[in-house]
Order: sequence, then structure tokens, then C-alpha cells
Amino acid sequence: MHIHKNDLVKVITGRDSGKKGKVLRVIPSAGRVQVEGINIVKRSFKARPGVRQAGIVSMPAMMNISKVQLVCPSCNKPMRVTYQINNGVKVRICRLCKATISQ
Repeated sequence: MHIHKNDLVKVITGRDSGKKGKVLRVIPSAGRVQVEGINIVKRSFKARPGVRQAGIVSMPAMMNISKVQLVCPSCNKPMRVTYQINNGVKVRICRLCKATISQ
């Protein structure tokens, strides 16, 4: 999986295209990601005593991983990832500036 939790990503398609955000959750088996501040949906909740108040809550929904692109922390541009093996460890490499991206 080329995108991990806490990575900075840019949305490349959809109603939020062009926005950047931090990845909150990744589900590799389903190919889905949840990005902070992106794909906001409103849900209504019933009141549960001691847990939450009733009302409409805005929250980020899951989206397909193909709709986001990883942003390189070094050059601050959206890019595709390549991989290298360094000292027996597989690391992600930026294709534009050749910088190593932390796992």
C-alpha cells in the first residue's frame, strides 16, 4: 500500500479535487482512505444518555484510494511512489526529487 496513516495527500478527482489533507484511516483490503477535512458528509444521530447528544454531525467519509495522490514532504508536490530496498528494509521514494518518505 503506497499510502499510510498520517501521510499528506492531495485529492485529484471529485468535488474536493485540489484539496490537501492528512490521512486518518486506511483500509487496504477495500482500497479506501479517510482524509481529514475531505469528503465531508452529514449524519443524524439519536441521543444516547451519557454518550452523545442528538443532532446532525459533519464527519469525513471514506473514499477510494485511487482518488488521492501522496504529497512529497521534501518537494511539496503530488507524486507517484517508487520503492527501494535499503539495508533489507523496503522504503518509499519520491519519483520527482528522489527523497525517502518515512514509513
